[in-house]
Amino acid sequence: MPFHIKANPEDIAPIVFLPGDPDRAKYIAENFFEDAKCYNTYRHLYGYTGMYKGHRVSIQTTGMGCPSASIVVNELIQLGAKVLIRIGTAGIVSRDVLPGDLIIATGSCPNEGTSTQMLQGAAFAPVASFNVVQACNEVAVKSPFSRTNMDGSTEEAKVHVGLIQSEDAFYATNKGHVAGLDKLGVLAVE
Repeated sequence: MPFHIKANPEDIAPIVFLPGDPDRAKYIAENFFEDAKCYNTYRHLYGYTGMYKGHRVSIQTTGMGCPSASIVVNELIQLGAKVLIRIGTAGIVSRDVLPGDLIIATGSCPNEGTSTQMLQGAAFAPVASFNVVQACNEVAVKSPFSRTNMDGSTEEAKVHVGLIQSEDAFYATNKGHVAGLDKLGVLAVE
């Protein structure tokens, strides 16, 4: 049994959604899953498995930042997880993305130390599985949703597929960095 996710392999579904916020994991499990079973509460890294539209899936809190997410992801893989999908909020960079839009990340500019340490300094640009990105995009496009604007009006939200930047230091990237990231095609910072 891993150190932080107090679960057995049979507790974890092959597909796992990864919010940072434990309250988001609990909310999704309680409101969207059928027969949700909590398999972990240790260190508030809430984990649940249940059924969603006929598919057995799990949702597992990662906590904030790459170091915590790395621990959780490694332990989920030890437990047999096959597809890991990060869900949650991000800081918008691109002028084309509005609050409430959906971003499906194809890859990440790693602006953090976790992968650098794990790979002993080797250059690495993590990219998502094309099949997973394609499946997420197909579902998102077939399932339109709306966003609420600052004035209270609603309109159909857009789906964006592209690059994000991952970070350890929440307050390190500031407004001065945004224009340069936007020119590089970065949609958001996570």
